[in-house]
Amino acid sequence: MITVLLVYLVVGAIAGVLAGLLGIGGGLIIVPMMVFTLNWQGIPHELVMHLALGSSMASIIFTSISSFRAHHKRGAVHWDVVRRIVLGIFAGTFLGTTIASRMGTDLLKGFFVIFIFYVAIQMLTSKKPKPSRQIPGNLGMFGVGSGIGVVSALVGIGGGTLSVPFMVWCNLPVHHAIGTSAAIGFPIAIAGTIGYIFNGWGNPTLPAFSLGYIYLPAVAGIACASVLTAPLGVRLAHRLPVDKLKKVFAILLMLVGTRMLVNVMRVVLA
Repeated sequence: MITVLLVYLVVGAIAGVLAGLLGIGGGLIIVPMMVFTLNWQGIPHELVMHLALGSSMASIIFTSISSFRAHHKRGAVHWDVVRRIVLGIFAGTFLGTTIASRMGTDLLKGFFVIFIFYVAIQMLTSKKPKPSRQIPGNLGMFGVGSGIGVVSALVGIGGGTLSVPFMVWCNLPVHHAIGTSAAIGFPIAIAGTIGYIFNGWGNPTLPAFSLGYIYLPAVAGIACASVLTAPLGVRLAHRLPVDKLKKVFAILLMLVGTRMLVNVMRVVLA
């Protein structure tokens, strides 16, 4: 167990640095690294993706708190937007965990691969939506929040890759969009964690130290290390060519996604 904890501390340390350096959600890093680590541990194939997604959500609880507090101190969180979107976020994220629990590992991997390629292409092209509209009304915000929540639960992220472009499109300054997205990540993580616990509860094939689809040793190691190393990533962001590093990371994401896709196809065609 000590070896397992050390491995997840390393995973968390890497995720924290990259998240702080590149300004991306830790889930995009945590999920594929957890898939690799869970396979190394010999966890049953049909549980790997569910445990990776659930544990990623639970670890985001801790990282999102420090993130949105830092943005709040700079006045970059639009709490009126958070209040209007949060009900949709809760509903959509819980629904997403329910959908995920009924999907097989390979189908979930396929969806994650599609999302990885979407994010990688966005990073390579640096495409940003043009601010061309205003924040919608309560019903519209519920719909948007639900959509962001469903996708976030299916790929184990805090939603920033979806909510930031939406808020920029709605005329929020980019730094405020990032700060508000960080605050939205907290209810996504809470709802996702509850959903993955609820939907995995009582599964007799889960490994020891699991709470539903939350693998507690992974959450402990990743949360502790990523909270400590994220500030290092932020400091490095002011010294290194981040735009070039994002393009390198985008290519790495594509390689990770391709490897996951090859593994899925190998299982499907076997």
